[in-house]
Amino acid sequence: MKTIPRRALAIGSLLAVGGLALAGCSGGPGGTDGGGESGSDSNVVTVYGTIADTEAELLEESWAEWEEENDIDIQYESSKEFEAQIAVRAQGGTAPDLAIFPQPGLLKDMADLGYLKEAPQEVADNVSENWSEDWAEYGTYDGTLYGAPLMASVKGWIWYSPTFFAENGYEVPTDWQGLMDLSAQIQSDTSAPPWCVGFGSDAATGWPGTDWIEDVVLRQSGTEVYDQWVANEIPFTDPQIASAFEEVGKVLKDPNMVNAGFGGTDTIVTTPFGDAANALVSGECALHHQASFFDGFITDAGGTVAEDGDIWAFITPAFEAGGDEGAVVTGGGEIVGAFSDDEATQKVQAYLSSPEWANSRVSLGGVISANKGLDPENASSEILTEAISILQDEGTTFRFDASDLMPSSVGAGTFWKGMNDWVNGTDTTTVLEQIESGWPSS
Repeated sequence: MKTIPRRALAIGSLLAVGGLALAGCSGGPGGTDGGGESGSDSNVVTVYGTIADTEAELLEESWAEWEEENDIDIQYESSKEFEAQIAVRAQGGTAPDLAIFPQPGLLKDMADLGYLKEAPQEVADNVSENWSEDWAEYGTYDGTLYGAPLMASVKGWIWYSPTFFAENGYEVPTDWQGLMDLSAQIQSDTSAPPWCVGFGSDAATGWPGTDWIEDVVLRQSGTEVYDQWVANEIPFTDPQIASAFEEVGKVLKDPNMVNAGFGGTDTIVTTPFGDAANALVSGECALHHQASFFDGFITDAGGTVAEDGDIWAFITPAFEAGGDEGAVVTGGGEIVGAFSDDEATQKVQAYLSSPEWANSRVSLGGVISANKGLDPENASSEILTEAISILQDEGTTFRFDASDLMPSSVGAGTFWKGMNDWVNGTDTTTVLEQIESGWPSS
């Protein structure tokens, strides 16, 4: 079973973090109050994160040789309750040495409360040399670098069958209206919905819908509006955000457009997000919107992912014809922050921020990194190689998944719920007001 890069967040985690404001700082296991001291096992470094199952095994494999060479034992622990438990551990004095944060916003919360250590110089040098300013900013709080990026994903891919396109004379669209026109043409030619969509993801149900909105806000209104929206300087009720919902609604709220292979629009919320891979490979579905990691689901469904294979993908096109196609993308990833600053912890944090580690992990398959020192040839699939090229292109403007940057009461709360209500028929104005209500009052 694949692990989604977009982690399910504990809805109450923001409250848990907020409740720590008056608590004192703490070190990692075995450390002293105030942190920063070496634990009883100076060559043991504890790492805590959301990466689980097969991906966790590959993570441990990626640093195994380095561990032996440096006589450091990296002990990794995975938790589905990471977002809530990291705050509890920090308050209780049992924080790990390092944490892999799937949310830049949560890392910044912990930095604001004084729990995280400033990144050591070697980490800062690696970030300066190997990441864009956008990526460096995700590990920075109040002008101080606390964490380095780890892995990444490029969102906004439209998955399709090259054979189906060729047989029907369809071409990859170069602008948003072209994508809408193509959708209408496929519907007319086949008398069936072209798109398949699944929001289902257990406690995180709804997140695929937020990805749609984020892609359109960025492409339709630009980076300045996107950044202001993330900071709530532009609310969900703003006409520019409402316009993005209107555009996405041309697909997600139209029974002529969805839900191929599953039923009507009422099946979107109940369809597990990964099930779309089966519909694509079987030919029931012609178009699907999902991140670069989806190639693994296609493979599991029995399809080959290649430009001349069963399934391929193109980036959601620009809104304006002739726009910078692919130059502006959304995505996700993780940031590694430290609760301890002993020598072994700093060495591990530096290694995880290096091109050496990125190449080690990516060569094992299934993931990518935005590290500029990563060799795209190490990617395990053509689509991942393409995603790395996009991230490494100096002309690419990258924006982290907006809901991951927002407070969890919104990003993992009212935004997810609002998307579910919206595709199930609630009007846009009501949904936008409901999502906006999730923002903390202070």
